[in-house]
Amino acid sequence: MQEFTIDHAALSTLDKQVIVITGGSSGIGLATAELLLALGSYVVIGDLRSPPITHTNLSFVQTDVTSWTSQLNLFKHAFERHSRIDHAFANAGVTSNANYLESRYDADGGLLEPSQKTFEVNLRAMINTCYIAMHYMRMQQDPPGGSVVCTASASSFQRFGVTDYATAKHGVLGFMRGVYPNLVTSNLSIRINAVAPSWTLTGMVPQAMFDHTGVESQGPEVVAKNVALFMADRERNGQLVYSVGGRYYEVEEQILIPAGLEIVGGPEKSDEEVVKKMYRSGAVAESEAAEPRPA
Repeated sequence: MQEFTIDHAALSTLDKQVIVITGGSSGIGLATAELLLALGSYVVIGDLRSPPITHTNLSFVQTDVTSWTSQLNLFKHAFERHSRIDHAFANAGVTSNANYLESRYDADGGLLEPSQKTFEVNLRAMINTCYIAMHYMRMQQDPPGGSVVCTASASSFQRFGVTDYATAKHGVLGFMRGVYPNLVTSNLSIRINAVAPSWTLTGMVPQAMFDHTGVESQGPEVVAKNVALFMADRERNGQLVYSVGGRYYEVEEQILIPAGLEIVGGPEKSDEEVVKKMYRSGAVAESEAAEPRPA
């Protein structure tokens, strides 16, 4: 797996760019906001609580990402204030809220449903952030275009015993993989990528746990640079970058996709190619597709 570095000079194109960040008041979101502001970007943060920083180019909208109306208000504010949205960082997230090996009961002894909060925030809300952002990038601004960055995780591509969190983060990778080919075949000037941080000092995991176990960790500024690179580098699309201990590795195009193609027997046998053949043959009517499909 080949490591790559990020040249700070490569991020200079983000000067005067308009960027919406969910969950931008702490952790990776805050570190990203601070970096972007230093680069001259206009940043709009959506979070339940206000960020601990102030800046001429920063605005804040109190946002509950699990509320469709609240997210609409966030993007409406950003667009009305800056007349376009160049990038969106779908970052808001929470830790685990369910134990699937624990039985919980209501007052009458009925089995209670496990908490869905982690899915609501880390997956459904993330999808809605991307959807609204891409709507503005496609339909509301001239010229159209932009990029979306999603917060996935190292648990997006490996086993991880925090079940609801790992499931949601697998879903983040799945969403990126599902949207990417449709953006490409539709010739839309919108890119989508995802960051996959390993253990990062965001406050979700207590510092003492890292100190006692000796697990290699990294600061949120490491991930922030990755986010900024995805926004600045127009050649990066459909990628998943794993960061660990301050090092960066692209794993989607270099490892995961090639491994999948090897398993199924090559590109011509991939599910994506099968779907293309179905549409070319007329086996599936274009009108039945909910999304634009490969030509």
